Amino acid sequence: MNQNRLLTLAVTLLWIGVSCQPKIVDPATVSVTANPDWTEASHSNKATPDYTVVFPQDKVNTLEITMTAAEWQSVMTDMTAKFGGSFGAGGTTPGGAVPGGAGNFGTAEPNYIALPVTFNGKAWKKVGFRLKGNSSLSSAWRGGTYKLPFRLNFDEFEDTFPEIKDQRFYGFKELSMSPAFGDASLIREKVAADIFRQAGVPAAQTAFYKVYINFGAGRKYCGIYTMVEVIDDTMVESQFADKKGNIYKPESSFLTFTQTQFEKKNNKTEADYSDVQAFITALNSSDRTTNRALWRTNLEKTFNIDHYLKFLAVNNTIVNWDTYGSMAHNYYFYTAPDKRIVWIPWDHNEALKTTAGAGGGIARAVSLPMTEVTAAWPLLKYVAEDPVYMAKYKQSVKTFAETVFTATAMNALVERNHALIAPFVTGTETEQKPYSYLASPAEFTNALATLKTHIASRNQAAADFTK
Repeated sequence: MNQNRLLTLAVTLLWIGVSCQPKIVDPATVSVTANPDWTEASHSNKATPDYTVVFPQDKVNTLEITMTAAEWQSVMTDMTAKFGGSFGAGGTTPGGAVPGGAGNFGTAEPNYIALPVTFNGKAWKKVGFRLKGNSSLSSAWRGGTYKLPFRLNFDEFEDTFPEIKDQRFYGFKELSMSPAFGDASLIREKVAADIFRQAGVPAAQTAFYKVYINFGAGRKYCGIYTMVEVIDDTMVESQFADKKGNIYKPESSFLTFTQTQFEKKNNKTEADYSDVQAFITALNSSDRTTNRALWRTNLEKTFNIDHYLKFLAVNNTIVNWDTYGSMAHNYYFYTAPDKRIVWIPWDHNEALKTTAGAGGGIARAVSLPMTEVTAAWPLLKYVAEDPVYMAKYKQSVKTFAETVFTATAMNALVERNHALIAPFVTGTETEQKPYSYLASPAEFTNALATLKTHIASRNQAAADFTK
């Protein structure tokens, strides 16, 4: 073999060797290639959550979701299998409630499906979409209302579709969409969260969105939703500057510790529930009746009671029909760096009401004096019966009513939010059944006056309670 042939063979072997080397693929490069709309700011997990873009307070954003007829059928099949009710088969009573109430709609979560989502001309591919909720979902589902509560998870399907690995929505991984079930004003979810934060109680950020969904038969306007920040995604880190501590979404009245009633939202591989166990033990200790000072000391080692009393003052003043004291849900726990549990409010479409809405199964709201609370709700009952905590609670009610929950400030708040969404409810775009819960445009228009009347009534109730 001559030198030229040897040289040619060597070059060929070198080329083959280089060509066969495994290629290291940057997920971001794959994502950009697969989706030309992908930018670091809008789609990457390297981006800091952009609250200005995702949760604007002075405009209504637009979100579009598209599914095929087969995908919508898969949602219906999944829901029917898990909850035993076909879409639209339950019938409704005036106000949208299922006759006899929502009943036990089940505890299993609906399946995620991968769908395209569009916002501001940009596309997010293979986004996880699933329905969510209990009484709101039950009533809407069985009543055949397409304005369904849902959740988005932007990298739910990253294992199946590597091109969306670590996909985000301007820094947010998950977002919750509330359709204002049982709320003709369509603003209670947002306004209540605003009020909590104004009073110094951390709560999820919220913003209004026009939502269009194609269920496989053309794009439909599903009206105004409130987008709600997910507690364990960004809210805790944003408002507490730390998220290493346990985050729970409980379904407990705190009579005893039952592990299954404390759903862990982070640190899931660690079977450590000692923080909530210590709280429930301290709360129910016999020291409460034999040595109140010791009981308070031990309770406060496990639970941020001052924060809770501030929350309670706001919650009982505005009236909330769907939280602890009526239902053993709609709150989160976060164990702060000082090892004490902090209470985080959640789900406010049934707040700021004189009477319960369309949920059917909601029994009552907790009064300001809490004298009606039974032993079934030990945290409320024991606070109400303890003179030290009751005095602090009363002072919190007084401060809230006089500095935050004034008629002038609250009327301005509800007027501003009502005006912001009105063009997209009864104006240039109109909510209509079966893509809305509103029976008529007048329902929305009249709801503003109802809210103002409630605010005046509750402000007076707070003044009467604290004088």
